[in-house]
Amino acid sequence: MPQRSQNRRAKTSKFYHGRKAEMSFIIARSDLLAPLKEQVDSMMPYLVQVLRDALGSSGKDVRLGNVRCVSSERGWWTKQLKEDIWERGGGGWMVGKVNVGKSSLFESVFPKGRNTDIDFRALRQDAIETGVGAMHHSKSNSQGDRLLNGSNQQGLALWDDVGDLQIESLLPPVPEELAYPVMPIVSALPGTTASPIRLPFGRGRGELIDLPGLDRGGLERFVSDKHKLDLVMRQRIKAEQHVVRPGQSILIGGLIRITPLASDTMLLACPFVPFESHVTNTEKAIAVHTQTSTSGLSNITSVGAGEKMASAGVFQLKWDVTKQRAGPLTASTAVGLKPQILPFAVLSADILIEGCGWVEVAVQVRKKALQNSGDALGSTGESLEFPSVEVFSPEGKHIGVRRPMNAWVTGGHHKAKARPGHARPRRSMKGVKKNLKKLARAALVAV
Repeated sequence: MPQRSQNRRAKTSKFYHGRKAEMSFIIARSDLLAPLKEQVDSMMPYLVQVLRDALGSSGKDVRLGNVRCVSSERGWWTKQLKEDIWERGGGGWMVGKVNVGKSSLFESVFPKGRNTDIDFRALRQDAIETGVGAMHHSKSNSQGDRLLNGSNQQGLALWDDVGDLQIESLLPPVPEELAYPVMPIVSALPGTTASPIRLPFGRGRGELIDLPGLDRGGLERFVSDKHKLDLVMRQRIKAEQHVVRPGQSILIGGLIRITPLASDTMLLACPFVPFESHVTNTEKAIAVHTQTSTSGLSNITSVGAGEKMASAGVFQLKWDVTKQRAGPLTASTAVGLKPQILPFAVLSADILIEGCGWVEVAVQVRKKALQNSGDALGSTGESLEFPSVEVFSPEGKHIGVRRPMNAWVTGGHHKAKARPGHARPRRSMKGVKKNLKKLARAALVAV
């Protein structure tokens, strides 16, 4: 990846060992993050920062101007990505985990119909003369057949020097270039793309390669067969906000258990996962999670998975989200107070479940307990203990943490107001006219 530079006119790409390599980070199903495209666009600074955090100590030295949010489901930014692929040319490799939308994105961004200039008048004439159904079976020397079947020898000549497939090569031979080739199969089943799919475009201008998906982490090994497909998030989830009181825990599908460590704080948990979540007392949650007792709670784990449940670690809620969570106190359209003058702070974190989703956890604490903490509130003193939660998962794995996205604020399930409408109710006019007549008669008698 190109390194960052203080010179804004510096080149963003270089040649390494005679080749020019660039890496772009594509967030494929961005429609799962927020309901509107404008809301997803506003998340770009946050997504770039999360990516820097994931890259570790080297993230600060990497130029990340090539992060894109696209959605082949909604058509968000796919046209711009298709034009960039066409302009760049060369080999484009799509690498990602299973069921993240690579094949669907491949179909949306592949530059189709650009290997030659198409004469649509000739195509229509061929359809009239031979019939649409018989176009591929007769008149093989027609211009329409030459275009649709990719018989342009000038374009194919650029690929003649590829030669036979070498033993050490992991890619199949370059196929015949077609204006509208057959796209990869889009399926919810994992492993549909069993081998690399490479399709050339633009008369040898470049090719796009769809690689088989990488392992999602192995969490499906602890899930029953009928619920394995439920691990994949297919549509945006409107998460409900659960209140976890002292002595309680939240169970995520019976697969993950989150328990607050503080005994005097109330936790707010918003699970953005494609299966059910329940809040219950900690003792019952432990029994259900380890499969030592049966319960009516939803449980997607397989038989024997309870013996492998272990602690994945203790995670601190150390990011300040007071401005986003304080409601009308900090809203610019209401009171508009600054978070610095409030006597409390709202701390949060996103607990990540590998290959499934995340749980947004938030807690409200008084600032006096955090006045010496430097990570969340920006002071320079020694850090105190932040509110923490302990997460239990199969084999103590498949769990991570990141700074909060505040997805519940932008697209969560908010309860409807008890009284619809903002205007005051109209005053009842019952008996008003009768009282006016009495006042009028009393005035006449007085006169």
